[in-house]
This record gives sequence, C-alpha cells and structure tokens, in this order.
Amino acid sequence: MREEGVHESQEERTVPHQLFRPLLIGFVSAATLLAIILLLLFYKYLQKPKYQIQWKVIEGIHGNNYVYIDPAQLPYDHQWEFPRDKLRFGKTLGSGAFGKVVEATAYGMSKADTVMTVAVKMLKPSAHSTEKEALMSELKVLSYLGHHMNIVNLLGACTVGGPTLVITEYCCFGDLLNFVRRKRDMFLCSKLGEARYYKNILIQREGNSDDDWNGYMAMKPSLHRTPQQGYPITERPPIARKGGGVCGERYVLSEAPEEDVMSLDTEDLLSFSYQVAKGMDFLASKNCIHRDLAARNILLTQGRVAKICDFGLARDITTDSNYVVKGNARLPVKWMSPESIFECVYTLESDVWSYGVLLWEIFSLGSSPYPGIPVDSTFYKMIKDGYRMSQPEFAPSEMYDVMKSCWEAEPLRRPGFGKIVERIERQLSDSTKHIYLNFSSRFCVRDEQNAHVLRLSSVGSSTASSRPLLAGDDIFLDMTQTLAV
Repeated sequence: MREEGVHESQEERTVPHQLFRPLLIGFVSAATLLAIILLLLFYKYLQKPKYQIQWKVIEGIHGNNYVYIDPAQLPYDHQWEFPRDKLRFGKTLGSGAFGKVVEATAYGMSKADTVMTVAVKMLKPSAHSTEKEALMSELKVLSYLGHHMNIVNLLGACTVGGPTLVITEYCCFGDLLNFVRRKRDMFLCSKLGEARYYKNILIQREGNSDDDWNGYMAMKPSLHRTPQQGYPITERPPIARKGGGVCGERYVLSEAPEEDVMSLDTEDLLSFSYQVAKGMDFLASKNCIHRDLAARNILLTQGRVAKICDFGLARDITTDSNYVVKGNARLPVKWMSPESIFECVYTLESDVWSYGVLLWEIFSLGSSPYPGIPVDSTFYKMIKDGYRMSQPEFAPSEMYDVMKSCWEAEPLRRPGFGKIVERIERQLSDSTKHIYLNFSSRFCVRDEQNAHVLRLSSVGSSTASSRPLLAGDDIFLDMTQTLAV
C-alpha cells in the first residue's frame, strides 16, 4: 500500500512538470523571437539615414584636410524672426522622410503692405531633437551666407512659439531637371530671333523705375507682349496684380505665373550654366561646400533665374534612384567625384566635379548621367580607370571642354568656379551678359534696401494681426504629395 501511494505521488508530481515544459519552451521561443525582432528594428533604425544639412562651411584647410565649422556653433540673429500669424500656408511643394517644403503667403515680409509668395521648410510633427537641431543648423548657415541672386535666399524664420519654420524665396518653375525635360520637344538649336527678345526686354526694363522692377532677371520674357511691341498677334499682354515673389516685389504676372510658355535654346542652356557657376562661386567665396550639386537641386523662378538650393529636407532619398546605398548611407554616386566616392572626401574641388555632371544634365536636356550604366563594381572600376561621359548632344564643344576640365582625376587640376564663370561668359551673347549684370546690380541694390526692413520685422509689431491666418489643421498637409513642377 505504501509503495502504491508513493508511486501515485510521483505520478502526480510528474504530470504538472510535463505540462509546464511546453509552456516554458514556448515562452523562451517567443522571447527569443521578440529579441531578434527588436534587434533588427534597432539595426534598421541605425541604418536609416539621418537628416543633415548638405552644405558644409570650411573653417580652414590644413594640407589636404578640411576643417569644418559645426553649424550648430554659428550665431543666429533673432532679427530674422517673422510673426507666425502673418504666414498662410498653401500646397506642399516637396516632402521627404524628415519634413517638407510648403508654399505660403507672407504678409508684411519686407514692408507693412507687401504680400509675398514664399517657401517654408518645416519638419514632421514626429521629428526628433537631432532633426530639429539640423534644421536650425540649416537656418544658421543660410543666415551666415547672406544673399546672392543665384541661391535660394533666406527671407525669415520662426523659431519661437512653435515648430521651427525656415522661410525662403519661392521659385515658381520648379527644379531645373524637370524644366529642361519638359522643354525637350521645344528645344531650338538656332539662336534666331534671340536679339529681338533681348532688345525688347532690355528696353522695357531699363525704362521702368526701381519701384516697378520685380526682382527677377528677365533673360527671356516668359509671357509675350502685344503685336504693337513686336510679338506675334496671337499673344496677349500680361496683367499685373499684387502678389508674391522674390525681394518683396509688389507685382507679378497674373497670366500663368507658374508656366513658362517659351521655347528653349542653346543660349538658355548657357545662361543656366553661367548662373549656377556664379552661385557656386559665391558659395565658394564663403568657404561653403554644397556636396549634392545636381540639376534636381537647382530651382528656377520668373525670368528663368537659376537658384541653388538644398532640397535634402523635402526629398525622400530612400525612394530616389539617384541616391545609391553605399555603406550605411545613400549617396548621389553618379554626381560624386572619385575622392568623394572612394575616400569620403568633400571639398570645393569635388563640387566642381559635380558641376561638370550638372552641365552634362543641362546639355543633354535632362538625361540621367552615365546612361545605361548601373552603379555596381563595374561602374566603380570604370571611374577609377578614368572613364568619362561623352559629349552630350546639345553641348557646344567649348562647353564639353569645360565638363572635361571639371572631371580631372587630380582635384587641384580642376578649375575653380571663378575660372568657369569666365570661360562660360565668353560664350554668352553680349545681350545676355549685359542683362545679367544689369539685374544682378539691381538685385544687390534692392537687397540692401530690403535688408533693413526685413530684419526689423518685429514679432511684437503693432501692425501684426491678432488673429492667426493659419488654421491649426492646415499646418501639416498630406505628406504623400511629391515635388510640384
């Protein structure tokens, strides 16, 4: 009897133990799987590209080593502050993984009664502190650089009382890459009729007072004149209205201001090349390296004025085929110099290489560089072995010579942007050169006149509206929208 009782007791203890074992195995398996998933998510988070400003400011050069200024250490002048309640937001111009750029209307940007269309950079509501610091660094770099006609200039900022907003010039024609692609079927190799365009626009502009000048460089009229002024009879004169634009101008053209109906010719391509070189020469004079110079990062505004920008905030590089995974980053490899690709070195000379690729984009009317060649080990070997792209279809031989000089393997043998400006300037027509100088000088004068007013835009201005112009549910628009063209 005793033995039977002992046996039954052992069986009773064994049964729960056998039931517990599968539960224990299941729990351990689930915990292990969860740990693996968490590790994978953490690894993916570490691999995710962080938002950082592309432009870098050089503090000094020691031999072959560049010492960069930490943009967070740059000062920020609070006189750039602009009242939030004087901004009214519109459509999204571009969105990316970290934030977006939104078209907006600014009231009283340069004068109390002005109404100006601007572009506003902002972060997503879920932005982390590192991304907020990066946007603030971008603001500091833009304020440090100052104004130039061929960069997208800072107009103001909102850094208190809400999320950081960076207010810049609005460029109505979108990026240069898509602009030349849209004009591909309208391209004219001939320069016939060019003199008439430049003569008419120059006479008209020089006859206007400074108050009527709208701040744009009219390299060609984007909208035509009446028959009495020498244009085809089917065209109608534009109508002026109060509105937005660059430099606080009071009037813009109301007829399709966001559509350039003119054709494209070689002089236009030379003009774009020249203007970008002028803008890059300005950045170089400020010891600023762009690091992502490409046609997609050049914006166009009325008068076909080209402006260099950094679209990093409003572009999702994880879905952009131009940015290739290299290590734990996504890089615009086909625009990068050999030393940037293989040594992670970015210098003024590496920007010159990228500019040569940008020229190739312009004179191929928006074709992708190294057509038909994927970025793989073969591509890297070709670059190391000295492979260079052939002359694009619409490039004059002189411009292809400029491209080849930008692609010198030895960085110090590449021309500086000042030299490039001189080489392209020799190819421009006298009319184009005269108009550029004329409008560049007027831009500087107008910029000086507006700077005092702009920097005195007080948050506590007595003329500020007490009612917000922006509804709360308008602040963050549809993040799935892509760059407007």
